Amino acid sequence: MPPLDLTLLALCVSAFFAGAMNSIAGGGTLLTFPALTGVISPAFANGTSTIALMPGSIAGSIGYWNELKKSWRFVLRMFIPSLVGGFLGAYLVGQDKEAFADLVPWLILTAAVLFVVQGPVSKWLKSRSSVGGVQPEEHKPNWVTLTLAIGFQFLVAIYGGYFGAGIGILMLSTLGFMGVGDIHRMNAVKTFLATTINAAAVVVFIRDGLVNWSYAIPMAVMAIIGGYAGARVALRLPAKYVRYSVIAIGFGLSAYYFIRRYG
Repeated sequence: MPPLDLTLLALCVSAFFAGAMNSIAGGGTLLTFPALTGVISPAFANGTSTIALMPGSIAGSIGYWNELKKSWRFVLRMFIPSLVGGFLGAYLVGQDKEAFADLVPWLILTAAVLFVVQGPVSKWLKSRSSVGGVQPEEHKPNWVTLTLAIGFQFLVAIYGGYFGAGIGILMLSTLGFMGVGDIHRMNAVKTFLATTINAAAVVVFIRDGLVNWSYAIPMAVMAIIGGYAGARVALRLPAKYVRYSVIAIGFGLSAYYFIRRYG
């Protein structure tokens, strides 16, 4: 019997909880990425983490299929900027790996701040999506609003391809202005566009050889299992408690990486 690989075991545990957290409140990257940086470089950790969590994103998109069909026009408009931005962000990681390592503390801090505002933004979106118990219909935005939304989505996609933690709340914060529909439809669009961004990044990371497959494959399996378990737990556990944990982890990791990198 081969000896137990404690490093791989720890990475798989982080992937399991990351998948569960993504199902409940998001923020799984804040577990897998730091765990991977303990054994491989930040650029490789970013690519490997993206690959590991990708199957859960695809499954989420499939689960939202009925809601996606109701917003297919908006999804098509945002598909190209999401794809191109995801490619560009991932490309930038491979161009200067040292610069990416320097930005890691700031990226994690940004993700943590985004999760801080997630609660208030979610409440605001729910209040807009249901007034008097009546769900609003999807409406067509004017060309100025649409142009601004496409430009913002392109910037979000660049960040998503480069690092990715927190892109969901960035997209949700704008979808409420776009008349996409109720909160469920906005979540569906957000999940699909996030999957598109990550898929583009995955292609670049594989091309540039920034994936450690010996870690990525078992972590992906555990992330799928964790995602399923998280979905079951989400029915019983208030998401806010998990979100508080994500925020605490995010700020703690950010402080750790600032000290390690600049201290």
